[in-house]
Amino acid sequence: MASRYGSMKQTEGFGPHGETIMDYSIYDAIRAGFGKVVFIIREDFAEAFKASFEPKLKGKIQTEYVYQSLQTFVGDFSVPASRTKPWGTAHAVLCAKDVIKEPFAVINADDYYGADAFQKAAAFLQNDCNPGQHAIIGYQLSKTLSENGTVSRGVCVVDDDNNLVSIAERTKIYREGDGVVYEDAQGKHSVPVNSSVSMNFWCFDDSVFYLTSKMFKKFLQVHGQEEKSEFFIPIVADEFIKEELGTIKVIPTSSQWFGVTYKEDAPSVQQSVNQLIADGVYPPSLWS
Repeated sequence: MASRYGSMKQTEGFGPHGETIMDYSIYDAIRAGFGKVVFIIREDFAEAFKASFEPKLKGKIQTEYVYQSLQTFVGDFSVPASRTKPWGTAHAVLCAKDVIKEPFAVINADDYYGADAFQKAAAFLQNDCNPGQHAIIGYQLSKTLSENGTVSRGVCVVDDDNNLVSIAERTKIYREGDGVVYEDAQGKHSVPVNSSVSMNFWCFDDSVFYLTSKMFKKFLQVHGQEEKSEFFIPIVADEFIKEELGTIKVIPTSSQWFGVTYKEDAPSVQQSVNQLIADGVYPPSLWS
């Protein structure tokens, strides 16, 4: 919903021919060997969204569309009349369960992840992914901050085998002096600048839908009457680890992340895209 950005940032053009950040992600995914893209969107702008993406993707990759709403997968639960906020990222992924029957990656539409990240994700999904082994692409915290306000990040604790030990969603992270801090109800806390963080680039076996569905039902029982509670992907990942259902490999990437959290981020994103084109990473006209 892009509440902090002020407009539909996922479909804003940053490339020379109006390419969105999502266009570059899909382009990198195709080059890495992905064969299908599932768009999780709101149904009220599906027609306009499809009109934008179908012509340029036709013949290049299979497309599917699923719609996230407050009524999706809630069963007999009565949604509070005052609630407008979506149920969160894990619920968004759950909305795609009927069209995904294979190992898959999850990304945000408004984050640029880089070609290296997609290549590593594809290799993991093709060779190592199974019901007992998922993965996350890890980014260095200091390279994922905005100069224009706080950001939300899943801060990872990683063991010596590069497996995820735990992940905590921090919703107010920002630079302070030479360090990085986050705020919560208990106050302000420091966090190491070289921490591995989630930018919501996950690699899952499709068996994860069973766990997610079961956990969402419990989430609704406990938090469903709250107006702003969210069911995040890291909540599912944490449960997967705690219940010893398997491991989640943290795969570091050399890719440089950038994204648009605030309107003020847009010029630097435009500059980053232009530099990537100048460096020959992408053609000036992405789909022609």
